Amino acid sequence: MSGHGVCCVIGAGDATGSAVARRFAKEGYTVSVARRTEAALQPLVDQITAQGGRALAFGLDARREDEVVNLFQHIEADIGPIDVLVFNVGGNVRFPVLETTAQKYFKVWEMCALAGFLAGREAARVMLPRGRGTILFTGATASVRGSNGFAAFAGGKAALRALAQSMAREFGPQGLHVAHVIIDGLIDTAFARANFAQRVAEVGPHGILNPDHIAEAYWWLHSQPRDAWTFELDLRPSVEKW
Repeated sequence: MSGHGVCCVIGAGDATGSAVARRFAKEGYTVSVARRTEAALQPLVDQITAQGGRALAFGLDARREDEVVNLFQHIEADIGPIDVLVFNVGGNVRFPVLETTAQKYFKVWEMCALAGFLAGREAARVMLPRGRGTILFTGATASVRGSNGFAAFAGGKAALRALAQSMAREFGPQGLHVAHVIIDGLIDTAFARANFAQRVAEVGPHGILNPDHIAEAYWWLHSQPRDAWTFELDLRPSVEKW
């Protein structure tokens, strides 16, 4: 096992989640990465392993309490103590309100809010007895502003932000650093370049967020001394309107 404990990334997608996993692995953390399809994580695991790091992949439906509980128990028992949780599940969908069914709204809430609660609760459960740990939640513009067509997403992300605030106030005095990161802008992914090509061309190279630069901010938050913790950090390109 590495000199550090485990960094668990739930929602280890191809952009931010993977970049965060690589950044913590670089520092010697064993990285446990989870997303709906375990096979989709193999390229990330191979990349981290090839660079001398240690990574393990897990298939997880983060909305299911039993699956989340079992994941944390397995990591703690068989891999190592979880020092860092990064909750990075998305849920960014756009529907006019009148076209948003109850099923769609509930699913987005499950992904953003309920899954965040389950992951955060289980992380706190194992971290509190040790009196240390970092819990980082990925937010979005929708965390603080409901926009046209994003009622479901804004509802879920605003709930996640409120959860993060409550956890920070409850667990901060007990040694856990809980922080919320607002990602305000387009993230540089193959999906973004394929589906928002005109927007990418308009904003130029400094108008789209580099996942590795986002990951650097997550590492900085984790590295902060206890007498100077940040709760909320917003990241946006220099040309982004806000």
